[in-house]
Amino acid sequence: MEFGPHLMLASLEGAVIASVLVLTSMGLSIVFGVMRVVNVAHGEFYMLGAVLAWYLTSLLGGHPAVGFLAALVVAPLLVGLIAATADRVILKHLKYDADRTIVATIGLLYIIQQTTLMTFGPDARPVEPPFNHRLALPWFEFGESGFAMYWPWGLSTTSYKLFVIAAAAVVLVALWLLITRTKIGLIMRATQQDSETAQAFGIPVGRVYSMVFGLGAGLAALGAVLVVPIQQAHYLMGADPLLLSFIVVIIGGLGSLPGTVVAALLIGMSDGIISVFFSPTVAKILATFLVAMVLVWRPQGLFGKPVT
Repeated sequence: MEFGPHLMLASLEGAVIASVLVLTSMGLSIVFGVMRVVNVAHGEFYMLGAVLAWYLTSLLGGHPAVGFLAALVVAPLLVGLIAATADRVILKHLKYDADRTIVATIGLLYIIQQTTLMTFGPDARPVEPPFNHRLALPWFEFGESGFAMYWPWGLSTTSYKLFVIAAAAVVLVALWLLITRTKIGLIMRATQQDSETAQAFGIPVGRVYSMVFGLGAGLAALGAVLVVPIQQAHYLMGADPLLLSFIVVIIGGLGSLPGTVVAALLIGMSDGIISVFFSPTVAKILATFLVAMVLVWRPQGLFGKPVT
């Protein structure tokens, strides 16, 4: 395959990675933006969403679409409920102190991970996609006879991967509408700007924090449900999403939702393209280098506000 079609194929793979990464990173960014909590257990909520997706699809059986649709709804809601409960039981009693919440979420990470291991076992579990048609992709170039279209061998993708990209875009639009156009979003933004004043005006800040912590975990679980038909679910799969999510929110700006989207697209696309042409290790090195450059030249991130 020539370089152009090969690059197009790599870009599609990068778009799939970026789509899942933007959902996972958005959950982490929302939690930090509103609560000022660094959730080290965020990757385990991602893992839990994937494992629950496998469990629900295997439990329901029948056509793969039935189990997948159930997992798409139930897994994020259940993971969000678990996260909200953890906030009420653990983080609230720590008064959201920065140092203690980091230690607490590290403990939560191991609790979720080891409970999943004891409950579901150590094996990686595949999930059958609800649909997975192979789609050939055309390529356009100028030849001797002018502008022409042809179909290179091997240049193809699947309908499910395109669905993942479209689904992530729909969720992002819905999230933007929730935050900017609803009363719930207004309450979240008021709590983010000044929690003490918001509480003085009757906003139940504690409930808002629990809802936000659950929302962030639910977004991570949703990303995992979307990706698990491409990958496999296992109890150790939360480490890479956690690392990449931290890289994204640092580059984009802590708590900046537009910065999170841009940084997730940048890291996801570069990870997909570099992994195809070189190796995943080179992609991780580049991402770490970008973080270092951002911390040196723009510590607040690309879209973050400078500290005054």
